[in-house]
Amino acid sequence: MSPDSLSNLYTRGRNALPGGVCSSTRFNQAWGKPVYASRSKGARFWDVEGREFLDFSMSHGATLLGHAPDCLKPAFDTAWQMGVMCSLDTPFHIELAEQLCELVPCAERVRFTSSGSEATLHALRLCRAVSGREKIIRFHGHFHGYHEFTVVAGHPPADQLGASPPYRESAGIPRSVAELVIPLEYNDIEALEATVLKHKHEAGTILIEPVDYNCGCITPRPGFLEKARELATKHDMILFFDEIQSFAKKSSGGAQRDFGVTPDICTIGKSLGAGLPLSAIAGRAELMDHFKPVGNVAHSGTFNAPLLCILAGLAFVDEIKKPEFWSRIHDVSARLDASLQDISKRSSVPVRFQTYGSRFGIIFGTREPVWSYKQSLCHKKETMLEFCRQTTARGVYFHDYGGGSCHHGFSLAHTDADIARGLEVIEDSLKAMKA
Repeated sequence: MSPDSLSNLYTRGRNALPGGVCSSTRFNQAWGKPVYASRSKGARFWDVEGREFLDFSMSHGATLLGHAPDCLKPAFDTAWQMGVMCSLDTPFHIELAEQLCELVPCAERVRFTSSGSEATLHALRLCRAVSGREKIIRFHGHFHGYHEFTVVAGHPPADQLGASPPYRESAGIPRSVAELVIPLEYNDIEALEATVLKHKHEAGTILIEPVDYNCGCITPRPGFLEKARELATKHDMILFFDEIQSFAKKSSGGAQRDFGVTPDICTIGKSLGAGLPLSAIAGRAELMDHFKPVGNVAHSGTFNAPLLCILAGLAFVDEIKKPEFWSRIHDVSARLDASLQDISKRSSVPVRFQTYGSRFGIIFGTREPVWSYKQSLCHKKETMLEFCRQTTARGVYFHDYGGGSCHHGFSLAHTDADIARGLEVIEDSLKAMKA
């Protein structure tokens, strides 16, 4: 496709879609336009101009098996043969739920949803119903989807960290909703304990993203998750781990298995559908059985868990049950992390790489470990956008996230040569940038 026709495509897009995109972050600020793709396979995608990109976004972690993995073809065939059902349960739904109950420590019951936003929305409704307390305690920097209850105080500007009511990240969020959110800094045990003691009469849920990927891959300090578990148990609160992103990034049991702390309820997703939309709410039976038709908490929808997505989920689980899957992920992750640390030391541009499983964060403006959202505010957004422009010119794709620190990663489809090429481009791009 010629540049002129690409321009025409973008014009058509803006006339039919707000900003020419179906999701706000698909407008690539580093490019100054959307990324319109024509096809993808393995660790690569091609845009409408015919350019080939080695992909280090991998659908924000959703395509952990790679684009169009071969294991999905039988899922498509079976779904077609059975009639592409979208509003009926099948034995396959039960089978996938059973397998997740075996893999995820807190899972005794499972309910499926399509998106992560849906999962956290319905799970929070359940938590409020069971606890009898409407407010939630959450952490700056953690991302829980785009519904009203979680687009509050996640990523406030520095001067809004202590705002009352908490900072609303989008127009259209009622002030009354923001007043139901109690935010604090991640990895601050003293602040967590003080906040729980102060608000235990009105807050019934502690909502945590165990690994904060959206601020550059921040992991929990030793003892933090354990303290959250202790406080939740002591004060009859519900400990909720949002593992939409962290599930199956370092182990098949998610971060709760990795860190040895079991929540009462969790949400999982992103990679669960192997590139198809599938998420889940999983938790203790006595909690989950408050969902209708057993209890009185509503959760339904025509497009909850279409058959094709469930079959894709089964294909994904089959893959992550293989020991060789995790030996490959761990080997690449270790080599990638060591190489990225060496690149950071050599770079004239201050940059910090933080890795967890198959994903890693890039934080410009520091070389020191980042443990909290407040520390991550040193990140230089314009430097990130320039980095993305430099890697684009070299045929390697990093999603720009509007210049945010956020996260990037590899898939099972990335070969050793792909990883080597990615590292080479990262270093060459940094060298081409001004310190």
